[in-house]
Amino acid sequence: MAFNKRVKIKTILDQNPIGSELTIMGWVRTKRSNKNVTFIAMNDGSVITNYQVVADPNLISEDVLKKCSTGACLKITGTVVESQGSGQASELNAISIEVLGEADPEKYPLQPKKHSLEFLREIAHLRMRTNTFGAVFRVRHALAFAVHQYFNNKGFFYIHTPIITASDAEGAGETFKVTTLDIANPPRTEEGAVDFKQDFFEREANLTVSGQLEGELAAMALSEIYTFGPTFRAENSNTTRHLAEFWMIEPEMAFYDAEDNADLAEDFLKYLIQYALENCMEDLKFLESRLLDEEKSKPADQRSELGLIDKLKFVLENEFVRITYTEAIEILKRSKPNQKKKFQYLIEEWGADLQSEHERYLVEKHFKKPVILTDYPKEIKSFYMRQNEDGKTVAAMDILFPGIGEIVGGSQREERMDVLLKRMEEMNIPTEEMWWFLDTRRFGSTPHAGFGLGFERMVQFVTGMGNIRDVIAFPRTPGNAEF
Repeated sequence: MAFNKRVKIKTILDQNPIGSELTIMGWVRTKRSNKNVTFIAMNDGSVITNYQVVADPNLISEDVLKKCSTGACLKITGTVVESQGSGQASELNAISIEVLGEADPEKYPLQPKKHSLEFLREIAHLRMRTNTFGAVFRVRHALAFAVHQYFNNKGFFYIHTPIITASDAEGAGETFKVTTLDIANPPRTEEGAVDFKQDFFEREANLTVSGQLEGELAAMALSEIYTFGPTFRAENSNTTRHLAEFWMIEPEMAFYDAEDNADLAEDFLKYLIQYALENCMEDLKFLESRLLDEEKSKPADQRSELGLIDKLKFVLENEFVRITYTEAIEILKRSKPNQKKKFQYLIEEWGADLQSEHERYLVEKHFKKPVILTDYPKEIKSFYMRQNEDGKTVAAMDILFPGIGEIVGGSQREERMDVLLKRMEEMNIPTEEMWWFLDTRRFGSTPHAGFGLGFERMVQFVTGMGNIRDVIAFPRTPGNAEF
């Protein structure tokens, strides 16, 4: 059959090889016929644009054309000719059509009409065949490639940190357990507790919530590293911003302080956006038009002031505002939504944990620019963050984006052994279990920093999708682990 001889639709559109005889393969998006001719719109996923095939019923049998229904997979050989209609420069005059896979037109769920995103989530195994999800996942691919290209160009090393771990890096306790024990009848100790000594790892284990701690170990040898892999959180949250399985990008850098960390994060985010604008414009234009249609159904005061592409350019063209948590609290306390009690979570005093509504107010209403918030109260941040000289705050950093709130979280790490031990004791972090982490402070410690970027949050921002479940192929959420 020589499948490798096929030509991708993207290649035809890029090169417009008029007069060439070639073979395309893909899926039927639409078909329309009259007694003289059949028009078939084909798509192979290489590009958002469908490619028109013209089939003469005198050349292609009626039986074959009948099977060319929406969803069917075809192999079509033909000649590229100048298009008679508008919309594209060329079309394919079919010489032969082979049906590789039929699709029952009565049962195929993706008929050529508008489908809701909720419906498409129920058929996640097919939704990538739609224009919307084809565009999203091409953009996701481009962003993933750009991540590796950015760090490689800067001399960082890619480290694969473990997916199965015995530590909970965040200390939140919302982890998925990993075990080979019979959960209906686990072995028990004399005291009646589950005897994990008889488990595969001879101790409790879970899926990782972060590669950061192991990343720090690597940075203490290789100077600048990054991780990019799946992470897991058993948070029973059914919001548009949460997944149980998601991908994290986590660079860790020796010899970086908090300012260096913020500089790198801003540069990195801008690089990813620039890459998407340069390499995914056709998909972004489609996603922007989809978003505009969606906005029309919203009340006027809830509509976005910027289109998708303008929003991306806006982030690129503006320096991020840098303010401390303390300054942000004062702005929020004096803000109209706070004074008029419009915030769901009112800001009353220093030490409050900022919510998405507060983050978005700072970005979208007050500064109208992306914001880097620094120097948070140590009480609301993790044990490994470097304590500032004031004894109250830590050298933490969150980057806030329009429409999405926090997109990056990071900090300068606490490299001083005595300060770290005291903080771990205060937060009941078991030092004996973290001996390997503490060794990096015992042997050749140095100032270092790092941050985490939730990859799905980034894809969500770049594509304009409102629900994080729509930017990962097979979302894992409470009650949903299908496909």
